[in-house]
Amino acid sequence: MFYHLIYPLHVYVSGFNVFRYITVRAAFAAITAFIISMLIGKYVIAWLKSLSVTQVIREEGPKEHLLKKGTPTMGGIIILAAFFGAMLLWCRFDNNYVYIVFFAALWFGAIGFVDDFMKLKVGTKGLAAKWKFLLQLAGGLIVAFMYAGFSDPAFKYATLLNVPFVKNPVAVPLWAYIIFIMVLIAGWSNAVNFTDGMDGLASGLLLFIFGTFVVLSYIIGNFRMSEYLFIMHIPKASEITVICAAMTGAILGFLWFNTYPAEVFMGDVGALMLGGVVGTVAVLIKQELLLLIVGIIFVAEVASVMIQVTGYKLTKMRVFKMAPLHHHFQLKGVPEPKLIIRFWIVAVIVLLFTLSTLKLR
Repeated sequence: MFYHLIYPLHVYVSGFNVFRYITVRAAFAAITAFIISMLIGKYVIAWLKSLSVTQVIREEGPKEHLLKKGTPTMGGIIILAAFFGAMLLWCRFDNNYVYIVFFAALWFGAIGFVDDFMKLKVGTKGLAAKWKFLLQLAGGLIVAFMYAGFSDPAFKYATLLNVPFVKNPVAVPLWAYIIFIMVLIAGWSNAVNFTDGMDGLASGLLLFIFGTFVVLSYIIGNFRMSEYLFIMHIPKASEITVICAAMTGAILGFLWFNTYPAEVFMGDVGALMLGGVVGTVAVLIKQELLLLIVGIIFVAEVASVMIQVTGYKLTKMRVFKMAPLHHHFQLKGVPEPKLIIRFWIVAVIVLLFTLSTLKLR
């Protein structure tokens, strides 16, 4: 909004020219989202408490989790409000990618909201797994069609997959890529949901991923930098820098309240939304496979669930003490704060490795 309202005035006041720079708008988007999170956080938490929207704690989980009973959930509303507010103020709305990410956040946030509402207020187990997954796949399909319809000439990139460490992208059939988008976005929505089981774990890891995407989207949207690094140049991807910066600020503000011991949990409304946005952004900047590296902790969490379920069905034995993976280490006696920080450390190391792959081609 500021770009469209204030930047045209640069012909009268030269200082307003700064609003055309991606880096300036990205920085202000992050700051704005953080401030919004901090301003509304306490009020949203108090409101959730007044509605008795508190986290359901599984009896079969780690016993220390029982101490968290009564902690409000659905705190993802804080992230959504801060993210949308920063996007509204700092994004350029002549870039169609903004609308794609906005839809993804709204769609997957709505799925999570319905799931949370059914569990907490209606008294059911929430959305049935098959219906939740179908809605997630539907969201991925709509994103794919929006990508096709909004990208115009840029859609020529859609059938190309960038492979880490490989200079030239790999072409895939359009129908196969659409299915790939659906599964990727739905899969990441669930991956974040699986990982969101400890105070600040998922939000901290997502902070690193979106921070990485800030750098990647800026490079990919910059012709000279992408040409130098032999990366596919996507002009519209430059605006994703502002979007990811806004999400980084929103998560950072939420982490203020979500860090151990958490005052609020993000709930499915936050987890499903954040996962859906991560997958969508990866598609728009054509780093779908690189996301598997930068998000290795999420991949490991999902893999642990799949191994646990498959192993038990085949052998009636459990590979892990409990899945997802963070609960396995917790039941082995690793204190929750130490476990969270160690996962964060691994994520930072992987982040640095991920950025190094830009030159290793």
